[in-house]
Amino acid sequence: MTHVLRALLGGALLALAMAMPGSAQEALSRLPRISDQSADPALKPMFDETRARGGQVLNLHLAEAHAPKLAKPRRDLGNAIRFETVLPPVLREMAVLRIASILESDYDRVLHTPLAKACGMTDAQIEAVPVWQGNDLFDAKAQAMLAYVEAVILSGGEVDDDIFKELAKHFKPQEIVEISLIVAHHFANGIVSRALKVKLDAPPAAPAKC
Repeated sequence: MTHVLRALLGGALLALAMAMPGSAQEALSRLPRISDQSADPALKPMFDETRARGGQVLNLHLAEAHAPKLAKPRRDLGNAIRFETVLPPVLREMAVLRIASILESDYDRVLHTPLAKACGMTDAQIEAVPVWQGNDLFDAKAQAMLAYVEAVILSGGEVDDDIFKELAKHFKPQEIVEISLIVAHHFANGIVSRALKVKLDAPPAAPAKC
């Protein structure tokens, strides 16, 4: 009888631990949880590299880690967008926030709002991103980019010639390709995070750096 009671008590405690917020067993998405301390040889170097450059292993990274051969190039593209583009960082983050608002993606919106502030966007601009058209908070260059970002998503890539011509007045070909790939990458972030119900990450301990 004692063994039965112990087994029942142990099962109850385990169930309670799994349900508690912040528990090591707390689900981070619809998928089984992968630890950010995984010793898997396909994952450990990727997670270690992220930490070595001062980054955070995000819940989206952990969800995508179920497909490590795809997770790594996805992460590498995200790093290249963040650190190796010529597009001004403030415009990069402005584009990301517009993508998030179109997709109603809380994941990228919450993650990138502190980055947008660190890169120079004002609170008023961040709030106005969904209604940027004709708003004097955004100059002609920013509006040309936002019009292009919006058209790429809403028209499935069939961007009107006039929108592209206006974009090309303000941006070099390299920047136009960068903007296009930013849209593709963060569109994927938005739909994957929503489809897999990826939970929002805990706020980082240190302030965001542009």
